[in-house]
Amino acid sequence: MVKDIAPKAGLSADFLWGFATASYQIEGATTEDNRGPSIWDTFCTLPGKVADGTSGLTACDSYHRTAQDIELLRKTGAKAYRFSISWSRIIPLGGRNDPINQAGIQYYSKLVDDLLKADIVPLVTLYHWDLPEALYKRYGGLLNKEEFVADFTNYARILFDALGDRVQHWITFNEPWCSAILGYSLGVHAPGHTSDRTKSPVGDASTEPWIVGHNILIAHASAVKVYREEYASRSGGEIGITLNGDWAEPWDPEDEEDRVACERKTEFSIAWLADPIYFGHYPASMVKQLGDRLPKFTPEEKKLLVGSNDFYGMNHYCANYIRHRDGPADPLDFSGNVDVLMEDKHGNPIGPETQSPWLRPHAPGFRKLIKWLSDRYGRPKIYVTENGTSIKGENDLPMEEILQDDFRVEYFRSYVQAMAEAVAEDGCDCRGYMAWSLMDNFEWAEGYETRFGATYVDYTNGQERYPKKSALEMKGIFDQYIGKV
Repeated sequence: MVKDIAPKAGLSADFLWGFATASYQIEGATTEDNRGPSIWDTFCTLPGKVADGTSGLTACDSYHRTAQDIELLRKTGAKAYRFSISWSRIIPLGGRNDPINQAGIQYYSKLVDDLLKADIVPLVTLYHWDLPEALYKRYGGLLNKEEFVADFTNYARILFDALGDRVQHWITFNEPWCSAILGYSLGVHAPGHTSDRTKSPVGDASTEPWIVGHNILIAHASAVKVYREEYASRSGGEIGITLNGDWAEPWDPEDEEDRVACERKTEFSIAWLADPIYFGHYPASMVKQLGDRLPKFTPEEKKLLVGSNDFYGMNHYCANYIRHRDGPADPLDFSGNVDVLMEDKHGNPIGPETQSPWLRPHAPGFRKLIKWLSDRYGRPKIYVTENGTSIKGENDLPMEEILQDDFRVEYFRSYVQAMAEAVAEDGCDCRGYMAWSLMDNFEWAEGYETRFGATYVDYTNGQERYPKKSALEMKGIFDQYIGKV
């Protein structure tokens, strides 16, 4: 007799799944209700920085459409919603001695209340790249450890005060790697620092990214300390940081140096920011390559950092082939002296092309990376806070074809299955999954040409929303795995 073989569940009955967004990418209303400018408002005004010359001025108009966004979430069956808060809405000038904007607090307070009324759990990110412009002008923003840490900690405390009685899940920073590398090495994200003088008059890519990463870690730990000492016992909530990283496969699996290079690449992109939180120091491979360019932690900073994660926030999209390089590393290198490639030694692609040149889907790598993180960091509780894909040429299709996004459906199906297998078969502790993104939005330097949404946004007709097939099939995908152990 042949028995029906159901998918292995592995995901707990209280597993949180839903969708993610970020303030600058969806809200619009950048000058309303006393909001101050952010570094992204400024960056978008610079010619050539955004693919289609656009900005977050209107975006998805979510500032005026939170009711529609919540109805979208209800329609998908989502249990949770991860969103970020615009620092510039809360403190328009950003600093600890600057005025607080009550209109901004009221906006997010109502959003939280409305989500809870809809039985949707809010996951709140404090910083998703949109530093108040005034702090950048005042003291250099992320490059100034003392001032930035103090101002971020103050900002965090204001939000813990305002929302901490209702929000149980806090994320301090989203993807510090992107803030540091894209913002201070390559110069393709705000504030656009780079050593390439054809792109920016300011920046030193050999030092600044490592300073920025270091300062973000200290600011994260400082905010966590405040939350734990002053709020956690009252609310029973949890707090962590979200780190991004791709899986690495050897370009030549027979070459030991390529296999070692994969580990080094993962350390440079993930362990750079996770090791200090779990172990109190940077990876040895980074210390060896970067030397004194990598800042050192004081004893006080180590004490503050170690253990400052109630969970590991994991953003993941794709995988790459990694090939080692011979000879010394370039002073501007940030990947561990490796080549990051889309094809292996024999020309086999790691995955199909998408609209995003950096993104090639490879679901087996998701499972492997979850296990890698679990093994390295002692089986932490993991929330997948972003996972999703663009589709090659999607923006050029008629709307009816965009809504039939089978490529994205299969991406989600394969990645959720990989995560469930990591739990059921590898013993990993995944507690949540937020798909990127609830809707098409402003994709930073890629502007509106790239769509990541499970919902189509019609930018030319008043930002109206239309759920794609992927939005409507997510519940069915998760129903296969949740609570059936």
